[in-house]
Amino acid sequence: MTTPRRAPTLEDVARAAGVSRATASRVLAGTGYASPVTRDRVSAAAGRLGYTPDPAARALVRGTGVRLVTVVCGTSPAVLDDPYVDRVVGAAARFCAPHGLGVTLHWLPTRDPARLRRLAEDRGVSGLILLNTTAAVLAAVPRTLRGRVASIGVGSPVVPSFDVDNGGGTAAMVRHLYATGRRRVAMVTGPRWLACAGRSVHAYRQVMREAGLPARLVRGDFTVHRARMAAREVLARWPDTDAIVGISDATALGVMDRLRGDGVQVPGDVAVTGFDDIPLAAVATPALTTATHPVAEIAAAAANAALSGGAVRPPTVFPSRLVRRLSA
Repeated sequence: MTTPRRAPTLEDVARAAGVSRATASRVLAGTGYASPVTRDRVSAAAGRLGYTPDPAARALVRGTGVRLVTVVCGTSPAVLDDPYVDRVVGAAARFCAPHGLGVTLHWLPTRDPARLRRLAEDRGVSGLILLNTTAAVLAAVPRTLRGRVASIGVGSPVVPSFDVDNGGGTAAMVRHLYATGRRRVAMVTGPRWLACAGRSVHAYRQVMREAGLPARLVRGDFTVHRARMAAREVLARWPDTDAIVGISDATALGVMDRLRGDGVQVPGDVAVTGFDDIPLAAVATPALTTATHPVAEIAAAAANAALSGGAVRPPTVFPSRLVRRLSA
């Protein structure tokens, strides 16, 4: 009995040509720079081995560019400091590395979404992932970028979207607080222009209304600094508050820091919850009750859509799961 011969891989071609896997990928895909000598060596090795690129791999690098751009919309460049952005970029980079593509970060002012044209004209760009997407940003996507762009957040008929179920996660959080006896629950929200923030607020309002309880809302901006001020504002307006829902883990950590500084016990006096389940949530004091946010899976799905193109499918929503810890 004969054993079927293993099909040659990209690693085999790279080894035979004496180059890195990334270089072999660029040469065979026709993207990025490689010297004529290197191109000849890789092409010759592929021919000798009978290597045929996988159709899906060819689709991923079908563009002329060499990098995927993560475009973060915000009112100022400070939005780039959000740990969530780091997690998206890292996940996208892990996805792109096997295909020889780099990942870069770009701030897009909310007041000037038309700046997307510059990226559309950049031949080094293979695709775009949009973060903090708004309707104005979607409307500003140039036709030349269609098929090469995906959104983490809201999408459109020409831009596929991927996101977490913020509403479901927030609703589970508020119901958990109610089940543990909390009745005077406030929420520190996010920027009003962000769709994900709106979904969380809507879910909070709905659960409070179903329970016959009043909503207590104080605006935040996902930063620890603003959360500290918001915590003090909550207790100044409603001294009897017994729980605070942070729209994000960073918000919740800022709230807890201010409460501790003011002598308020967590969770004895006020329970606190977050959203995202970042690594710091589990080691905070007390450990933070939160909800999961599968950023790596979402970013990988968005990167795949931006690089492989194809028909725009309905929005993809990833579930969020309540994580019970000591803070609530």
